[in-house]
Amino acid sequence: MEAYIRGIGNISPQNSWDNAVFPGEMVLYEGNRLKCIEPDYKEFIKPIQMRRMSRTLKMGVSAAGRCLRDAGIEAPDAIIVGTGLGMMQDTEKFLNAILDNDEKFLTPTSFIQSTHNTVGAHIAVMLKCNKYNLTYVHENISFEEALLDSLMRIKEDPSEKILLAGIDELTDEYFTITDNAGFWKKDIEGNSELLKHSSSGSIAGEGAIFFVVSGEEHPGNYARFAGVDTFYKPLSDDETESFIREFISSRGLEFQDIDLLITGMNGDNEGDNVYRRIQEKMFPGTPTAYYKHLCGEYYTSSAFASWLGAMIIKTGSYPESIIINGLRPEGAVNNILIYNQTNNTNHALTLLSTC
Repeated sequence: MEAYIRGIGNISPQNSWDNAVFPGEMVLYEGNRLKCIEPDYKEFIKPIQMRRMSRTLKMGVSAAGRCLRDAGIEAPDAIIVGTGLGMMQDTEKFLNAILDNDEKFLTPTSFIQSTHNTVGAHIAVMLKCNKYNLTYVHENISFEEALLDSLMRIKEDPSEKILLAGIDELTDEYFTITDNAGFWKKDIEGNSELLKHSSSGSIAGEGAIFFVVSGEEHPGNYARFAGVDTFYKPLSDDETESFIREFISSRGLEFQDIDLLITGMNGDNEGDNVYRRIQEKMFPGTPTAYYKHLCGEYYTSSAFASWLGAMIIKTGSYPESIIINGLRPEGAVNNILIYNQTNNTNHALTLLSTC
């Protein structure tokens, strides 16, 4: 199963809005929290509509509009979204209103918009797209599950144009709760120092990344999703290695065919050691990169990694800040393997290749 990336819309903590220019310089942040650089929403949303929309909904609708415009289509044949948390801001707003108003006189807007499928549903209403619409909520493999569904649909009908997304937001209350729980590093100066601290935890992030994917070749295609797979709770590194080996060979590739390995290293020492062991044993001579210093840690951050890989393949360039083992791709980058895992529990592999 495979699909071409026809269009992209990316709102992230980096300067990723303009698909024509690959952002070579990393946007630096202080502390342990990265927030999205938001565009002018008026380009895609009418002011009267914007009043009732949460920040995440505005990001999702605008990124989707940018993606569809980039692909040159007005409406997709399906909308498939992956999200780990859904509409946190509206959820918090509704729950706080219950407390503040003693469970009385509650407005329904926040409750209606608090469900996980709000972004996909709202985009469908705006586009009058009364077709397949599904939202996947599977923690850190939510985007991969949405991608897998997209690939299965395209296998059935290669002409379909599917709007695929990975979106999660970082609210103040969610950040405070998870920070108190020890999710985020306390002693870090900024995102450029992410791998220089061997302490536990990472830095918090968010993003809204959309792709138009199709089975049809087109001169404007960025790259090709050549495969995706997940596995759960490996009993040992040997089991993880076996899964990765089988994934690569099932795509008709050898280890030396992987031009760049993008890992989900996030600064957490225990989790990063999983990546280090796999890289040292299976990919010792492969250029290796990471990306969470650019977007932060969040459930669907692998969508950002897919954007990063697609842009590298399309432009033939990459930010120097992503390389972690001193090795750099020589010549064209034809195959990129994205490997992401959380707590050595949910593991995900995505293969990006040239068109």
